[in-house]
Formats: sequence, C-alpha cells, structure tokens
Amino acid sequence: MEDKLHQFFDDNDFDIFEPHSGHLERFQRKLQQPKKKSGPSFFWMSIAASVILVLGFYLGNYQQQQTYDLADVSPKMAEAQSFFVKTINQELKEIEQYRNIETETVIEDSLDEIEELTDQYKTLVTELSKNENKRQVIQQMIANYQERLNVLEKLLLQLEQQKNPAKLELRDDEII
Repeated sequence: MEDKLHQFFDDNDFDIFEPHSGHLERFQRKLQQPKKKSGPSFFWMSIAASVILVLGFYLGNYQQQQTYDLADVSPKMAEAQSFFVKTINQELKEIEQYRNIETETVIEDSLDEIEELTDQYKTLVTELSKNENKRQVIQQMIANYQERLNVLEKLLLQLEQQKNPAKLELRDDEII
C-alpha cells in the first residue's frame, strides 16, 4: 500500500513551490478592500418580486373565476360529466392492455382523435363562460363526450377483433 502511495506522488507533478514574493500582502489588501455595490439593492428587488407575485395571484384567481365547466352548470351535469370521465378512463385502461407492436399505430391514431376532441371540448368550456346560449354549448359538450366514447368503443372492438378474429363476427355493426 505504501509503495502505491509513493508511486502516485512520484508520477504526478504537484505544485510544491512557495508562492511568489508579496503574495500574502496582495491577498491581505484584497480582503481589506471595501466591497463594491453592483446592481439594484435587495430592498427594491424584493418589492418588485412581491408586486409581481401579488399580481400573478390576482390574475390567476380572476381567470379561474371566469371559466367554468359542465359540472358547474348543475348537479345533474356534474353527475353526467363524472360518468363520462369515469367511463372514458376505464376504456383507456382497457385499451392499454391491448397495446403491443401490431396494435400501436391503431391505438395512437385513435388517441390522436381523442386528443382533438379534448381540444374541441376545451374551446367549448371557454364558450360556455362567454356564450349566452348555454343550452346549445352544453349539448355540444355532451356530444363531445359521446363522440370520445364512440371512438374508444370502436377501437376496443377493433382490438378485440384483431386479437381473436374467429371469436368476433361483425354483421351490420352487431357483435354476434
């Protein structure tokens, strides 16, 4: 062990020389020099940060109060939205069980379609906040949920048929 340590110090070139003359005095002078203030003071920066923070909270709260979702319309609409969201999530979990190399493109295409419908739903939420004709917007929101469920059901049917082609026969959109 001791030989390896000696070998390490022999192989490496360490700076073992004394510093240049006057090094200690130069170092002491630099330590004793007064610190220069640079930039705006901490006091003004903290005030600016506080103003920005309060303004951000105010605008965020104001924005939240301006938009409301289908569940905010009535208790029945909240129940309907809960049903749709729960059903969509269950079907998405079921679809994930079918995910493999052969089904990847079919699943991704359907999920892209679901994403487009979700984006349309978000625009409907903003319209619900602004629009006077809320009944029509609510109907469009429910139709959007139904369309998402239809896409997922078609995908599940297609995946099941791909998995077991002999088990399922399609005749006039009926499973036999």
